[in-house]
Amino acid sequence: MNDKHPIYLDNAATSWPKPPGVQEAMERAMREAAANPGRGSHDMAVKASRVLFEGRKTLAKLFRIANPNDIAFTLNTTHALNQAIVGLLKPGDHVVTTALEHNSVRRPLEALKRRLGIDITYVPVDAAGVLSLNAVKQAIRPSTRLIAISHSSNLLGTIAPVGEIGEIAKAAGVPLLVDAAQSAGVLEIDVGAMNIDLLAFPGHKGLMGPQGTGGLYIRPDLDLEPLMHGGTGSRSESPEQPSARPDRYEAGTPNTVGIAGLTEGVRFVLGETVSRIHARELELTRELMAGLLEFPGIRILGPGIEQERTAIVSFTMEGIDPSEMAFILDRQFGIAVRAGFHCTPLGHESMGTTETGAVRASPGYYTAHSDIVSMLNAVREIGDTLRA
Repeated sequence: MNDKHPIYLDNAATSWPKPPGVQEAMERAMREAAANPGRGSHDMAVKASRVLFEGRKTLAKLFRIANPNDIAFTLNTTHALNQAIVGLLKPGDHVVTTALEHNSVRRPLEALKRRLGIDITYVPVDAAGVLSLNAVKQAIRPSTRLIAISHSSNLLGTIAPVGEIGEIAKAAGVPLLVDAAQSAGVLEIDVGAMNIDLLAFPGHKGLMGPQGTGGLYIRPDLDLEPLMHGGTGSRSESPEQPSARPDRYEAGTPNTVGIAGLTEGVRFVLGETVSRIHARELELTRELMAGLLEFPGIRILGPGIEQERTAIVSFTMEGIDPSEMAFILDRQFGIAVRAGFHCTPLGHESMGTTETGAVRASPGYYTAHSDIVSMLNAVREIGDTLRA
């Protein structure tokens, strides 16, 4: 264990460490732009507004979004997904989604099913977590109002064919909502080319920003009922939420300092390039998978080692509960992983791990090859102890 920090393999939850410029940008914003953006004309308020504008502009460049004002800042991906789902669906609507979705998609859908009577189709996946495009197409009905899909599974690392699904959605006239929690910053995303109508993304994972940041891209001609109503600094004389974007979806004081950090994180991603980041993380992921597969009793969930995936390796080992293994990795070896059900019970049901859950190790761009070696040595030692 490094005396300064643990071996961090929990980047699927929150990336760490952050690029040095992220903290510097946040400190600068706290010193120079800590006022309320859009709520005043004094110098510090104007600087705060500029922080938000620069953030939108930088994100628009990354996701190929024509108008930065079509991006609403949120607290996280969950907030963005709830805005999209609750803001769009009406009584009697039908939704097509998958068996790999995070609870931040499933729970708001199920809540609307109870409250409004919406209908939901969960399209199944195969043993590797791969989705059938034909199954998605066949699930669409005349009443289908939304297709919601995660770009990459937070359990398996499986990458969904979003571009092809976008074509299916466009042909059917159904909006496509993409959960980019595990793909923003590590997979190429072009909202126009991929026919993405709604894109929910976190700031604190692949975009290298701080927690408490995220956003939702909303197609220009798609109107959502705001999830929250309140002060925006504009049209204050009206009792109605403004219709102009982004104010319509950003009630209350925003996290200006966090958005300053997020912007710097996105600039880092743009500088390094998404393709280089993905290649680096995939190399580390395959190194980890190859080592784990040498040990007896190990089962790795999701795509095979030669298949494309994001940097997520979920696995089980015979003879030990995943939560116990994660505890030992942390306390004895200083290795941070996550164990349990990863907020995706349907995903575990699809993989046959409902009773046990799994250990999830997720390398990041800053992970060293020596960190992977340490993880493999620790798992080997745990396995040897079990067999002793």
